Amino acid sequence: FDLKPITRTKAKFQELKKLIARKDVDNIINACDAGREGELIFTYIVELAKSKKPTQRLWLSSMTQGAIKDAFQNLRDGASMQPLQEAARCRSESDWLIGINGTRAITKRMFGSRAGQVATVGRVQTPTLAIVMERELEIRNFKPRDYWRITANFGIAEGQYEGAYQKPEWKKGDDDQDKIDRIWDAETAEQVVEAVKQAPSAEIQEKKKRSKQIAPRLYDLTSLQREANNRFGFAAARTLSLAQALYERHKMVTYPRTDSRALPEDYLGTCNETLANLGDEYQEHAGKVLQNDWVKPNKRIFNNKQISDHFAIIPTNAPAKSLNAEEAQLYDMI
Repeated sequence: FDLKPITRTKAKFQELKKLIARKDVDNIINACDAGREGELIFTYIVELAKSKKPTQRLWLSSMTQGAIKDAFQNLRDGASMQPLQEAARCRSESDWLIGINGTRAITKRMFGSRAGQVATVGRVQTPTLAIVMERELEIRNFKPRDYWRITANFGIAEGQYEGAYQKPEWKKGDDDQDKIDRIWDAETAEQVVEAVKQAPSAEIQEKKKRSKQIAPRLYDLTSLQREANNRFGFAAARTLSLAQALYERHKMVTYPRTDSRALPEDYLGTCNETLANLGDEYQEHAGKVLQNDWVKPNKRIFNNKQISDHFAIIPTNAPAKSLNAEEAQLYDMI
């Protein structure tokens, strides 16, 4: 239908309601984002419009032309999306019940009628605060204990290294302080040292063999924030800000607010194009990948079942632009 631009939300809904009620509309397709929020937005619209017409679900994780055509040819039954809609409704209503009402109640209890004072409560914030508090109590109640570690220097062909004694048949138990290299009494430690001193010296043969290690998975926002903190000391908020800049301003990475570490199964061609268009500093490695045809179907990377409304964070085909030092570090990681 050719809709005229309507700016007011109420007027827009009334127009939409008329369209849903038309006699020549016998079926409604939900083409909202493939996730909880998109499912709930559609449900609210249909409920407010009081529509009883059957619905189908367009489920899209990739925006390529082929993926869109394929999704329209394989529409899902609207009823099959009921669990997703219920999960979204539960999340939305708990935000209201716990967040708004809880914040009002706790603020009133703590600050009375004083203006400008707010004690916030939230569905995510409150249990997270409980975790932090539990850890703080563990730290405050910590009782230090003495332990002994036995170390020795080992000579090898190219120098020496320090090795630590490890308890035989050690297993992790309930004591978080107990480690494989910690001995809890001096007498036992002395006995181990004497046994080592009396043991005959031995020559150890060093053997090397080549092995293959599978590549790490792609980044979602959480794994990107975690690794950026380990590598560069970026706080989570700083990493998100840099990723948003790379996405919005520079157009050099895909949408960063994602919880998926996989790509759509039809993205192999896009990945090859992206590798071919990466900047000069990456071409030595990108070229090797393309030359050896290493981008192949792989369920760890290309998996539609592990994607909802957004997929893993990867570079785009946009040309390299002038990045500041921190943006360049994060882009290099991605």
